[in-house]
Amino acid sequence: MKKAEDYRVAIGKAHEIFARIEDMKIPVVAAIHGACMGGGCELILACDYRIASDDAATKIGLPEVKLGIIPGFGGCVRMPRALGYQAALDIIVQGKAVDSRKAEKLGLVDKVVHHSILEAKALEMAKDAALKGKRVKRFQPKGVMGNAMEMAPARAFIFSKWKEGTAKQTGGHYPAPLKAIEVIEKTYGMSDRARALEIELAGFCEVAVTDVSKNLINVFYLMESVKKKTGVAGDVKALPVKSIGVLGAGTMGGGIAYVAADRGIEVRMKDISHAAIALGLRHAGELWGKLVKRKKIDRYELGRKMNLVSGGLDYAGFGQLDVVVEAIVEDMGIKKKVIGETAGKCKPSCIIATNTSSLSVTEMAKGHPHPENFVGMHFFNPVHKMPLVEVIRGEKSSDVAVATVFDLAKKMGKLPVVVKDGPGFLVNRILVPYLIEAAWLLQDGMSIETVDRRYKKEFGMPMGPFTLMDEIGIDVCIKVSKIFHESLGDRIMIPPVMKKLSENKERLGKKSKKGFYLYDDKGKQLEIDQTIYSELGLGQPSDRLSADETVRRGIFPMVNEAAMALIEEKIVETADEVDLAMITGTGFPPFRGGLLRYADTIGAKVICDELEVLASKYGARFKPCTSLNHMAKSEKRFY
Repeated sequence: MKKAEDYRVAIGKAHEIFARIEDMKIPVVAAIHGACMGGGCELILACDYRIASDDAATKIGLPEVKLGIIPGFGGCVRMPRALGYQAALDIIVQGKAVDSRKAEKLGLVDKVVHHSILEAKALEMAKDAALKGKRVKRFQPKGVMGNAMEMAPARAFIFSKWKEGTAKQTGGHYPAPLKAIEVIEKTYGMSDRARALEIELAGFCEVAVTDVSKNLINVFYLMESVKKKTGVAGDVKALPVKSIGVLGAGTMGGGIAYVAADRGIEVRMKDISHAAIALGLRHAGELWGKLVKRKKIDRYELGRKMNLVSGGLDYAGFGQLDVVVEAIVEDMGIKKKVIGETAGKCKPSCIIATNTSSLSVTEMAKGHPHPENFVGMHFFNPVHKMPLVEVIRGEKSSDVAVATVFDLAKKMGKLPVVVKDGPGFLVNRILVPYLIEAAWLLQDGMSIETVDRRYKKEFGMPMGPFTLMDEIGIDVCIKVSKIFHESLGDRIMIPPVMKKLSENKERLGKKSKKGFYLYDDKGKQLEIDQTIYSELGLGQPSDRLSADETVRRGIFPMVNEAAMALIEEKIVETADEVDLAMITGTGFPPFRGGLLRYADTIGAKVICDELEVLASKYGARFKPCTSLNHMAKSEKRFY
């Protein structure tokens, strides 16, 4: 569907069906078990009574804004009438889902029962409803009549605060949440249902035809497609994985243990000290503890999950493990030694996966007596938040090993992408030129604040490049840049400011409370450290470059590197995989559809021409690659 009229016809039919349900002379009961999202939620809102199961799988919500649209089957009209406009705004504008207990508290359902008796209790409710008759239709919920917050001045103030907060949160890049607020404000309390639904429909059509909505829908399908993939060609079956080991119980190891045990997989951690094991266990426990505080799980569930994680200093229990994930220090010699030692303690079919972010998986596999049972499994930090896992196929990695680790990543709730071994694999390979260019912008007189603002607020990245370098660690960024320079040559040129930064062992970023920004004891970012300019031998920044050139200097080299990785080196097979990896691994703006969809909107010729101009001004690092040049000349696209 591309035109507003297409939506009008389809949604008009839905309105007719839901109105018939709502207007039936007999009362209608909705029984809810499992996911009741979007149109499903709008259907139950047209019913008179609602009963839900207490199952953890039961979630009710309206996530439409995540697809760049608003609820269009009456959700913007009926949910505020059922819950009050404030509770409805929270669900609709945030695209939230609530569990059945929260739904009962809000008034979204009338009763919650155990799933085994849901049908029987729903029939009971129907019999009671038959005696009571249909519910009286209200234009504001019963509990809020006469409430001070319902008065016009208070309502106007609350809606204005929602608009202000949403505009700040979305940076103006996502029109749907603001349109939802506008529709709810216009229709709340309106007695004419047909008119209210017409206002909702007009708002829906307005956002549904935007490129933002089309891009977000494409991203949704990208993520859904992973569920059907196995990571390999043909009918190779993944080995079953019931228990895993984690070598290295630091923050990364503890995070890996957490996401595995959270999905019911037994985890055995190994490290060289009891303090390290305690750190890993504590990190996992703290993450579950936060869920207890938010009432997502109870104390019993916390104990059950913690019991799945154990640790020790030896290889006790490793003989029974299906997969071992190595997450120790980034040193090739140490990794090879530990991998060989671990392989000797495991059963022959056990697959060992390295969590390396930059070292060669093929080279590391030489430490394993059976390299076919060795792959990369690169998690992104923080493990519990970042959805991407790069599954790295070494030269000798078997299809079974790749399929098993791919399937394991999915069981852990992650989105895996299979990549070929190479410098930085896929995400870091594309991201490093962007970070280094930010340092070149600093070298060329741009201020830290302006560069971060232009990439975050104006382009839509989740954070500016200097904030990201502080998060990663300036020392880590410098180390990785040197590795990339050795591998990729002139495409990665390290500016003098980075070399100067490497001399200061106290300016490491967030972890040392001082990087490009200053941080408090809790890691909260404070102001920019203005002394950095003089420390690096720079004058006061002039911000002489336009916003357009600032952004293109960082983004276009990423497109260039992605074209080389995809077309020339076949690090991944498809443009879809590049975009999925960049969105889930770096937060590349979903509303732009992904790096390569964004490149298609600009056009290969425009990008090539601009890179040539930049190369003539700033050097060979901007030179467009052969494949991008070919695309420009033949007017080809990534999609």
